[in-house]
Amino acid sequence: MFETIELPMWFVVIAAIFAAIAALERALIPSVRWFFRRRMERVVSRLNARLDRPIEPFKLARRHDMIQRLLYHPDVMEAVNDHARKEGIPENVAFQEAQKYAREIVPSFSATVYFTVASTIARFLSETLYRVRIGRFEDVLSGLDPKATVVFVMNHRSNMDYVLVTYLASKRSALSYAVGEWARIWPISLLIRAMGAFFIRRKSRGLLYRRVLARYVQMATQGGVTQAVFPEGGLSLDGRLAPPRMGFLNYVIAGWEPKARDVIFVPVSINYDRVLEDYILLAAGKRGERRFGANISVIARFLAQQFWLWLTGRYRRFGYAAVHFGAPVSLSAFHKKTGGISSPVLAREIMAQVEAGIPVLPVPLISLILIHKAPLRALELTAAFVEVMQAVEPEYLQATPEAWTEAAEAGVLNLMQRKLIVQDGGRYVITEKGKSVLPYYAASLSHISKNYLSN
Repeated sequence: MFETIELPMWFVVIAAIFAAIAALERALIPSVRWFFRRRMERVVSRLNARLDRPIEPFKLARRHDMIQRLLYHPDVMEAVNDHARKEGIPENVAFQEAQKYAREIVPSFSATVYFTVASTIARFLSETLYRVRIGRFEDVLSGLDPKATVVFVMNHRSNMDYVLVTYLASKRSALSYAVGEWARIWPISLLIRAMGAFFIRRKSRGLLYRRVLARYVQMATQGGVTQAVFPEGGLSLDGRLAPPRMGFLNYVIAGWEPKARDVIFVPVSINYDRVLEDYILLAAGKRGERRFGANISVIARFLAQQFWLWLTGRYRRFGYAAVHFGAPVSLSAFHKKTGGISSPVLAREIMAQVEAGIPVLPVPLISLILIHKAPLRALELTAAFVEVMQAVEPEYLQATPEAWTEAAEAGVLNLMQRKLIVQDGGRYVITEKGKSVLPYYAASLSHISKNYLSN
């Protein structure tokens, strides 16, 4: 018993490391967790004092606790049992699969990361890349029921949508986004989770996964979490608004009761003078598949080019980025009006507002005009531009002929710098390169093109 035993040094070192980790976990780590938890609570308390829609306790719950609540909900446990019977596997194996889905979906919200790092980056990028314009922001959001769950329903033009709306909403609330598989790449996934976003496997058709996801959406909605969703299910490949997918709406409606907390859907319409991924999206649309050729090297090269332009004093912003907020749609009011809730009917009402509110910006409008009337002289193009702008009366540009003339000139310069249009004999004509790009921008104005073409 008291004999000397020789052990290799590597074994002693490993044993010492594990002993130290165990000691830390038992003695120090709980204190550290308590310290950071108290600090987070103070940060949240200060934030809630200035936010119009305070951060709900659901977002502040520990991720582990939230995962456990999700996994042991009767709906999820029933789905686990059904999956085990269907696949002929033990229930504990099916439960492990559900646990993997829950860990993948549930975020780990950090108020400090969201309101310092994320919102600062979002503001910097938005104002550096674009001239940001907003329509009906204060009018729409200031009158919402403070106890209701707010869901922003948006068209999906670019990955900048996340950045832009985060920047706009950061003074009012913390948004929880539904993001696709692209955001699961490390280390982006860490930042996305800290911002409160939850991941969605858009191509998954497994019943167990859908039940876990549905239950999480219902928990977040019942918990009052302000959410932002893109019902099209992906970026527009041709510039048009795609038909909505019913998944998210079905999840919300299935978990809602008339006497429960109201859910208010706010239609949000976004448009850009330049979509950063336009060539990538057009190429994917031409191939007929949602596989994007962008990688880290492409993004790094683009950023390096813009930085070089800034250093040499030649950097110009990419034109306007505009956001329009439509009239809110209350789920309670909709239920009272119709006597029930139909997902397709509700989706049509919301998406009709999204489409009608898509901002009319210089580049998309000039693209639309030139596609149908090129070649045009400068004065003819400007006159046609001003005529349409007078008819649509945008809220995000100054409503004066002088401002519209200046905007038209900026839009023409934008397209000429990209070699999408050129002047030939004093008239603007579309280049071969522009013949594939201009229709993409013009398609975003399909809601006004019929009226415009009929004149």
